[in-house]
Amino acid sequence: MTASETPSRQDKIELGVDLLAHLEADELDLAAAIDRLETVTTNPTLTREILDTADKRGIIDREEGRIRTRRGGTFVRFESQVTVREGEFECRRCGTGISSGHFIEFESGELGPFGSSCIRKVVGREE
Repeated sequence: MTASETPSRQDKIELGVDLLAHLEADELDLAAAIDRLETVTTNPTLTREILDTADKRGIIDREEGRIRTRRGGTFVRFESQVTVREGEFECRRCGTGISSGHFIEFESGELGPFGSSCIRKVVGREE
């Protein structure tokens, strides 16, 4: 699936689970996790389904408003998993118009575009 295709509900779940599996932080508060998941969907029911699926698959643990990742060492590799394309884009995180779109390539599909600072926030390299 590419960014130009409309993702199905299941595609969004898989992208969200992949995103959670690649978080660099070992632990996040739920609000920070949801902020990242909003790059996949703003539907609260679907967000809950992504969190439930990630929990059932052993990717995260949820406890007292926090999530902990259980797949240590997995993170987005900028050299191989992030592609940059030139064009007219709108950042999926902040909505700003951008001319260089950063796209994360997961097994389940592509997530983006993001601006240069938002891509780092989405994967957890910056808060």
